[in-house]
Amino acid sequence: MFHKIKSVTPFPDFKLNVQFSEGVTKLYDMKLLFERIPAFRQLVDNPAEFADVSVDVGGYGLVWNDDLDLSCDELWQNGTVVKTPFDGLMAFSDATEMWGLNESTLRKAISYGKLVNGVDVCKFGKQWIVAVDAMKREYGAGGRR
Repeated sequence: MFHKIKSVTPFPDFKLNVQFSEGVTKLYDMKLLFERIPAFRQLVDNPAEFADVSVDVGGYGLVWNDDLDLSCDELWQNGTVVKTPFDGLMAFSDATEMWGLNESTLRKAISYGKLVNGVDVCKFGKQWIVAVDAMKREYGAGGRR
């Protein structure tokens, strides 16, 4: 099972703040990799390159250059959960992908009262946000990835 990455922010002291599609944020300490995998040590010598990290196409890892990348599984398993006000929230687009639904299904769920506006879902501008717990309640715990 993949834990798709939405965004990454490099922090001082070689830490990465990683936001996942399922509404979880984790802090990953790169210093542990510097000890285990010599190739990553080049980031210590070049902090500007460390700061140039990006999410790979598809969200299944992070990349620095052609030689350095890091899987979403490593980040998920060895990152430390960070509490944020946005924990447990996800975009409709992510929810529909993970649960194999159409966005119209979620919109209908709101109109029928299965997903309650202001409690389970909320619209910010043009973007709908849904609580992961509400998705699990209405569509099952698994979701697909």
